[in-house]
Amino acid sequence: MHTLDRKAVKELICALCETRQPAGRTCISCGVAFGQYTCLDCNFFDDDVSKRQFHCNACGICRVGGRDNYFHCSTCNCCYAIQLQNTHVCIENSMHNNCPVCFEYIFDSVNPICVLPCGHTIHQDCLHKLQQHAMYVCPSCNKNYLSEASMERVWESMDAAVASTPMPPEYRDMQVDILCNNCLARSRVNFHVVGHKCQRCGGYNTQRI
Repeated sequence: MHTLDRKAVKELICALCETRQPAGRTCISCGVAFGQYTCLDCNFFDDDVSKRQFHCNACGICRVGGRDNYFHCSTCNCCYAIQLQNTHVCIENSMHNNCPVCFEYIFDSVNPICVLPCGHTIHQDCLHKLQQHAMYVCPSCNKNYLSEASMERVWESMDAAVASTPMPPEYRDMQVDILCNNCLARSRVNFHVVGHKCQRCGGYNTQRI
């Protein structure tokens, strides 16, 4: 598949009269508009204005969804939905990375993006696939991305699994040191094949250390 460097475009050819000309909003020969939405910074022309395209000078690219619905975070160096203003966790250049699931570059992706509570970004479709496989941790930092109430139900099911799965005698008194990926607390707990419960927050999102 060929890719086009829009910034490098200097000339275009009118599809109606075939006149070669410098990039512009209308044809210098027949006067037709090249697009209902035109951005000469990106050399982007589009007749479907229902997408509510707008150019973000800070991002340097055109985005969709309506300028009033987005703000540019200078720390994250990208545009976010206005609902996240003053509430999201800032990570420097957060979207200038590949999606941790499909590895597509997120910053200029046309697919919907989700900002996780930890501040990392991922495609919405990729996040749904993780949920379908009962994977509730951010692939970038291993913190849980679901609400505390939702995770409590998961922890309760794991409590039940631990209670119904007794360990063999040789492992019953074995203890291990763990680190909680959510609250970062360290604990010393009994070893169990199902999982190890954080003694501070009560979650099982832990790792042995």
